[in-house]
Amino acid sequence: MNMTQAMSPLAGQVEEVSPGVRRILAPNPSPFTGPGTNTFLLGERQVAVIDPGPENAVHMNAILGALGPEQRISHILVTHAHLDHSPLARSLSDVTGAPVHGFGDARAGRSEVMEHLANVSDIGGGEGVDEAFQPDVLVKDEELIESEDWQIRALWTPGHFGNHLCFDWQGTIFTGDLVMGWSTSLVSPPDGDLTQFMASCRRLRALPARIYLPGHGPAIHEPHERLDWLLQHRLRREEALLLELGHGAATPRALAERVYTDIEPQLMPAAERNVLAHLIDLTSRKRISPEGDLHARALFRLI
Repeated sequence: MNMTQAMSPLAGQVEEVSPGVRRILAPNPSPFTGPGTNTFLLGERQVAVIDPGPENAVHMNAILGALGPEQRISHILVTHAHLDHSPLARSLSDVTGAPVHGFGDARAGRSEVMEHLANVSDIGGGEGVDEAFQPDVLVKDEELIESEDWQIRALWTPGHFGNHLCFDWQGTIFTGDLVMGWSTSLVSPPDGDLTQFMASCRRLRALPARIYLPGHGPAIHEPHERLDWLLQHRLRREEALLLELGHGAATPRALAERVYTDIEPQLMPAAERNVLAHLIDLTSRKRISPEGDLHARALFRLI
């Protein structure tokens, strides 16, 4: 899952990563967050904070300490409701008075098939879900969010998470966890949906972009090339699963153990969820079918 990454900044350090955009790394490194969550600051006077990160007083002080004497936080933008991206939004809003902008709560944007899966399985979420997340301002797809000195366009891009947004500022696209350079994105049902994920990636691929600034890891300076690789990676994984299913029906767990042969044992549950996402997508396209109802431990076979 992981790729070689560039030297990471120190947590709390403020650095300019693109003209007009500063980054502060949150102190939450892990196998799923890489070096930690990237919090971005956009604007000269009225500042937008994109993905405040986890509930952490040290990180909030770093964000507030990055403001100049003539600057104030006017907007808080959240890409999605995972615990490493959204919880600090409420505390930061309480301190600054800036409203929190997001697509919706932690269940917004979930597809019908994933709602069904959540109802019939005790699968839960693959990453920590911020169940308390509730934006002050609901943001629609293609909506423009503006201040005195910047304008940014919201793009509803579900797949990693149902309420996932990317934000496009003059060809600089804040991609959250949809597209990263250091790792492939986890697509973990029922919060993640591979059918939506592929559609969102193809949508981004059709948009002009100068640079991607992801929620974790370094900036992506060749965004379309990275998207092409990610899309092909998913298609190769699909081919591998179909090949394995050619030998007979199997569960997501069994398939994960066969196709993910080069990962650490602690990442196998995440790999199983990625496999399940592929199997649900293939089921929706009538390439395979579960034996009985669709659920997380079903046996799947070729049609």
